[in-house]
Amino acid sequence: MPEARSMANGNGAAVRSRQPPQEEEEEENIFLFIPNLIGYGRVVLAVISLYYMPLHPRTCTAAYSISCLLDALDGMAARKFEQSTKFGAVLDMVTDRCTTACLLVFLASAFPRWSILFQGLISLDLASHYMHMYATLSMGGSNQSHKKIDESRSWMLKMYYSNSNVLFTFCFFNELFFIALYLLSFSSPYLSPTLLRDPQAPTTLQPGTPAAPKPSMIFTSPWSAGAMEMARANKMDSTIPWILCISSFPIMFLKQVINVVQLVKASKWLAEGDLAERKRLGLPRRRGSKKSQ
Repeated sequence: MPEARSMANGNGAAVRSRQPPQEEEEEENIFLFIPNLIGYGRVVLAVISLYYMPLHPRTCTAAYSISCLLDALDGMAARKFEQSTKFGAVLDMVTDRCTTACLLVFLASAFPRWSILFQGLISLDLASHYMHMYATLSMGGSNQSHKKIDESRSWMLKMYYSNSNVLFTFCFFNELFFIALYLLSFSSPYLSPTLLRDPQAPTTLQPGTPAAPKPSMIFTSPWSAGAMEMARANKMDSTIPWILCISSFPIMFLKQVINVVQLVKASKWLAEGDLAERKRLGLPRRRGSKKSQ
């Protein structure tokens, strides 16, 4: 009995210590989620493609294409491992917008007469996606995603964002068109007449302009790696790039139409929110009639 009392009174702590300690929840590191790691890989591949873009079209195309294809893989990983995050969604969209914009910048320099068109495409792409994301996140609540579209607002955007196959198809052929156009800048004399020009022939273009850069500024030696790669690139067959360019153009064009619709719908949604906020604040305030003097 004394031993029992001592166990109950004096050794209470010892008895409690036999229970397993409560484990603390380990805090997750969002930045190390598998889809986000894939996103970082996309960024690295995009930087590699930009490095090789001016002189190595084959290497650039390979790195750029892999980066674009990984865009579908990170979404699959997010669903499989239940690691969908807002950070990952924003990282994915920012990577898409930046890589496409950089490629269009190169196309604007490769085809200077059409530079205003490529500049317009860059502006439309950035503006429509920023307006859309801002509208959905600010007007739709904390649990709203830019891919959750009410059909009453736009059946086109609902179909575009709700069906992963449709979204992938549009993005794939949109990028395919610009990649094909990039390859044609190295291979098609119809789009790049300078490919047919004899380097020794006199030209009316002033050296140093984008259309006729000074050779010594590009290659220090005609036998350098860059010069040989450019020679191989100029002998690239343009048949396949032309086929890819023509076949992907209709979907690329529809993608730009969707961007316009997205921009208009997001602007209207933000305007609706502004009107509701002004009504809540009692604006515009009615001013009393001026006293007659």
